[in-house]
Amino acid sequence: MAIFVYAENINGVYKKAAFEAVAYAKAIADQAGDTVTAISINPTDSSDLLYKYGASKVINVKDEGLKNFSAKAYADAVGQVADGNIVVFPHTTDASSIAPMLAIQKNASLLTNVIAAPESLSPFQVKRKAFSGKGFMHAKADAANVIATVSQNAFGAKENAVSGSEEVKDLSIVNEDTKVVSHEQSSGKLDLKEAEIVVSAGRGLKGPENWGMIEDLANVLGAATASSKPVADIGWRPHAEHVGQTGKAISPNLYIAVGISGAIQHLAGVNSSKTIVVINNDPEAPFFKSADYGVVGDAFQIVPALVEKLKAFKS
Repeated sequence: MAIFVYAENINGVYKKAAFEAVAYAKAIADQAGDTVTAISINPTDSSDLLYKYGASKVINVKDEGLKNFSAKAYADAVGQVADGNIVVFPHTTDASSIAPMLAIQKNASLLTNVIAAPESLSPFQVKRKAFSGKGFMHAKADAANVIATVSQNAFGAKENAVSGSEEVKDLSIVNEDTKVVSHEQSSGKLDLKEAEIVVSAGRGLKGPENWGMIEDLANVLGAATASSKPVADIGWRPHAEHVGQTGKAISPNLYIAVGISGAIQHLAGVNSSKTIVVINNDPEAPFFKSADYGVVGDAFQIVPALVEKLKAFKS
């Protein structure tokens, strides 16, 4: 049994999700008594970063034709290198589009959004998110080959350092389906989907000019910023920050929602958060039913006071 993992990078720099996927693959390898081989495409970061999370070997694919992302071309590249029967991917947007194509190539079972180490390897059975994160299921793979995508911030980037080796593999993949698009970036300093803490706000802030206090709270917590769909639709915040059923689905350890009513469409994107804190002046806001902690009151008084208390605590 050989365990491979796709270590995703952006412009050559490894994402946190890559470290989580490597750590997950290492957990499988420990169960199987095997080692982990990581595959990355045109990385510039050091392979030492992947050894730290359990990759005993790193295969760096070099291919100028893969400078621009194409799910099919990337699946072809990974398929040429990954000759094992278990391949792990992070559950990011790009990796989640590669995984099903590779599953078809390998005639493999595809298990997405897994959140825990496998309960068994033969057959491969694992706990995963279901129903847009509202529930969980224990899924079993029927095929001999298995491809799994690991939900972000679920298993964790657990350090498990090993000594490793690196191999550079030159490929020439036909990449005819590539379309160059511009990726809209969040105005925050952190990747929203990878952030462990997210501070989000909605129409309760009354206008974009009031977003400074949300950014202040995010800065003191080391958090990413997000918004509800209506706020993005009317242009108060960029669509890259929109979380919800039609936006980004996130799984932070802490989600703070300020002035958001908590409609079901918003909850679908954030209900995988480990802890939800809601600040709203309406005690009947639906979000309070899903909150771990709720504060009823004026956000314009509560948030600045919270920022000052946190600053004092940190100093």
